[in-house]
Amino acid sequence: MVLLLPVLFTVMFLGMQAALFYHARSVAIAAAQEGARASSVEEGSGGAGAEAAASFVAAAGGDDVLKSARVSSSRTAEVATVVVTGTSLSVIPGWSPVVRQSATVPLERITR
Repeated sequence: MVLLLPVLFTVMFLGMQAALFYHARSVAIAAAQEGARASSVEEGSGGAGAEAAASFVAAAGGDDVLKSARVSSSRTAEVATVVVTGTSLSVIPGWSPVVRQSATVPLERITR
């Protein structure tokens, strides 16, 4: 028991840490995609994309899911890009895994 209990706790903590990181990563990529879609519409802007991504993170749990979330957005003549960066929650003291996800979408435009 003395030998197996530390191994069992290590496996449990690593599994929990992996789940927290995966969830934060999923929220970050979904927020980036939402922001990129909002920015890519014909009358959209980079600010609208950043606002949509930040709203998505807040609705998904905010700091309880993705701590210190930062959103940056850029829009060129052809594509809109949104990058969401933050840190995942951690069950391992002193370690905060960084999550960075981006999404790029072509702009909507009317062609004849």
